[in-house]
Amino acid sequence: MRTADFDFVLPPELIAQQPVPKRDASRLLVLARAGGGIEHRKFRAVLDFFRAGDVLVLNNSRVIPARLRGVNAKSGGKFEVLLLEENALNDWWCLMRPGKNARIGTQIILCDAKSQPTKIVATVVEVNEEGHRRVKFSGTPAIRGELDAIGEIPLPPYIERDQQQPEDNDRYQTVFAQPIGSVAAPTAGLHFTEALLEEIRARGVSICFVTLHVGLGTFQPVKAETLAAHKMHEERFEIGDETVRAVNAAKAAGHRVIAVGTTAVRVLESVAAKNAGKLNVYNGKTNIFIYPPFQFQIVDALLTNFHLPCSTLLMLVSAFAAPGETRGRAMVLAAYAAAIRERYRFFSYGDAMLIL
Repeated sequence: MRTADFDFVLPPELIAQQPVPKRDASRLLVLARAGGGIEHRKFRAVLDFFRAGDVLVLNNSRVIPARLRGVNAKSGGKFEVLLLEENALNDWWCLMRPGKNARIGTQIILCDAKSQPTKIVATVVEVNEEGHRRVKFSGTPAIRGELDAIGEIPLPPYIERDQQQPEDNDRYQTVFAQPIGSVAAPTAGLHFTEALLEEIRARGVSICFVTLHVGLGTFQPVKAETLAAHKMHEERFEIGDETVRAVNAAKAAGHRVIAVGTTAVRVLESVAAKNAGKLNVYNGKTNIFIYPPFQFQIVDALLTNFHLPCSTLLMLVSAFAAPGETRGRAMVLAAYAAAIRERYRFFSYGDAMLIL
């Protein structure tokens, strides 16, 4: 399939920014895989679609304050540093702006929340093919321990703000977030409140968690002409014994596994592909690229947000709409067209879509 097949025109005003809706106050588009029927509901109506015995799987990765600001130790020029992946203590791959000024050997003095210089220095030691910088931090025992004081939550670039809003620290984080490591939120989980999760449990649904630390590549559009030529980014993930047992038992009993977000899908299907269609405890990385046609082995229903044109997320959703076939692309784009007509909000702070 061609990348251009997943393009569509989105009115700019539908990109969700402000005001940010309450967690469970979004809208919900329900797409039936059998027949392509569409319903428009409030998000809380998601309760109507759960059945006793279902297993709901969410990604509990916590977003780190990964955006840092600093100045060139020699010239005083300003830099923005976005942490991407930790290699070792005080050793990270980063995205730096302006990149052209971040040559090997460049030293950047990091600044605090009041734009005052700190004792922490970031030194560029390597540049990879993607233009990312490998940085060594000095002046601190561990940069991780400094992030709450000097870092900012890395909102996606399409959320245009003069400065971060205080509510972003809470709202751009799921209520069940635990292990730190993501540089972007697993956005489908942003709709849930603790109260709503309790109501779901009360309906006989098991709630389980996986951890996939969301990287920058998740939101980058596919630039290759064909999907087969696209090189998928790697992301770290972990799935524990409790989730493995719950999901395997549900599948054996004929119950549904409902994934919240494309990241949860990638974890479940990555492990199933390595283990003959079942789950096992696993800790590693995945670069699985799911696009039509794809035969899913674990996930029976998907709750997700509305995604960017030509993104790997949109391609995964299209594959899920019609497993093992290619017609899911047309189904999803038709649903997106309906969402645009109904003025749904797209992307991170946007509305939700449930595919059953």
